[in-house]
Amino acid sequence: MVDAAKRIHYGPTARIMHWLTVLLVIAAWAMARYGEQLFDEGIDALHTATAIGLGLHLWTGLAVLGVAVFRFRWRIENPPPPAEASEFSRWLIWWTDPSSRLTHYVLYTLLVAVPVFGILLAFFEGRVPALLGLADILPSSARDVARILRKLHVALANILVIVAIFHAVSAGLHHVVFGDSTLARMIPWLRKGDSRAH
Repeated sequence: MVDAAKRIHYGPTARIMHWLTVLLVIAAWAMARYGEQLFDEGIDALHTATAIGLGLHLWTGLAVLGVAVFRFRWRIENPPPPAEASEFSRWLIWWTDPSSRLTHYVLYTLLVAVPVFGILLAFFEGRVPALLGLADILPSSARDVARILRKLHVALANILVIVAIFHAVSAGLHHVVFGDSTLARMIPWLRKGDSRAH
């Protein structure tokens, strides 16, 4: 493991996990947002379009959760490289650094919370027990709980997308407007000098 202070870019594992997370979140959100008609008809058989659509959404959510847990552990053991000083950061370092850290913490929290609420939602809606043949174990209040969980799951998923867009736009502004290496740390080929990265 290379000392983070001596690196200017994220390592290949961190970059792969980052972009894999981006793709999985987009896929899961798009399936839920534009394929709701598949998820609202109920599950009559494993071979129906509804079951396939819901299954893909659930497995994508589980993948997001798994990658998020791996990334969180990896980040602890492999701290990110320090931010490059720029004119912007010199003026607003008291705001930009805490803001960046907070954004990352919020993203990691949501990457775990959204799939967890989704799994609970699937259970209380009777989808997971139906798939396992255990529908009789659901309590009579399951539908009420499911309605609450659905609202939480959808709200947190939308917040995740909004925060992720803010994160991406901020990185783009750093690259285009301030000319620092914030975005290039995750996409090294955007700037020259890759030979300094390890």
